[in-house]
Amino acid sequence: MPKVPESRRIGRMAVNAVRGLLERHGHIVQEIDGGNDHGEDLHVTFVRDGLRTEDSVAVQVKGGVSTRTRRGHRVPVGDHGGNWRDGSIPVLCVVHDPERGGLFWANATRQLRRARALRKAVKSIVVSRESRLDDAGIDAFVQDMRRYLAWEREGVGRWADMAGVEFAPDDIVKPFENEVGEPMVFWQRRGEQHATLLHHDMDWEPLAIREGMLRFKPIPLIGDAILDEAEAHWLMGCFKSTEWWRRPIGQGEPV
Repeated sequence: MPKVPESRRIGRMAVNAVRGLLERHGHIVQEIDGGNDHGEDLHVTFVRDGLRTEDSVAVQVKGGVSTRTRRGHRVPVGDHGGNWRDGSIPVLCVVHDPERGGLFWANATRQLRRARALRKAVKSIVVSRESRLDDAGIDAFVQDMRRYLAWEREGVGRWADMAGVEFAPDDIVKPFENEVGEPMVFWQRRGEQHATLLHHDMDWEPLAIREGMLRFKPIPLIGDAILDEAEAHWLMGCFKSTEWWRRPIGQGEPV
């Protein structure tokens, strides 16, 4: 009789562990047939109060000790990097390691986008031992992922990933693209006296900015960063339209 490979048993245990956790908490899990597995094992749609949401992710699942490192795990990217980074839905990597406590996860899409911004090649996704996925933390995990997906729909999630920053639910985030297709983002947190500029030409390094730093003559500038005229006028509009959000919390809020 043909022998069943040990790797298959380990793989099935891993997929079943992830599926079982998510389904215990009411989420919809669709397993991708092994013959059509091109880097993702599961398609997950999150459910809230018994209702299907618009939020979905793909999941690559790994099991066994082959992915172990001293500080966690690493999931090989292989030839999936482009799809995981630029696909239509984010891809998560989940590792099943019962000897270390169960399931651990990482956002592969976010890591690959950040690597592109830093002009680095990524051979594996880093999965921290601190990023545990279990019954106790599943609600927080889903909440974080749904917030992440909301920013994706707003068209600014990619730029947060590139810059390695996190947008809060009540942040004001305004994207802009100049005439040569270079994106930039104006980011205002509630009550902060400065805004933050994320700019393609600055390798997405966050730059704290204030309206008083903006100059139009002799050339458009924000601090030491050179702008074109359209970018400068766009930034001025952003400052003017978000002035109320920089006021101390509780003071001067619109009625």
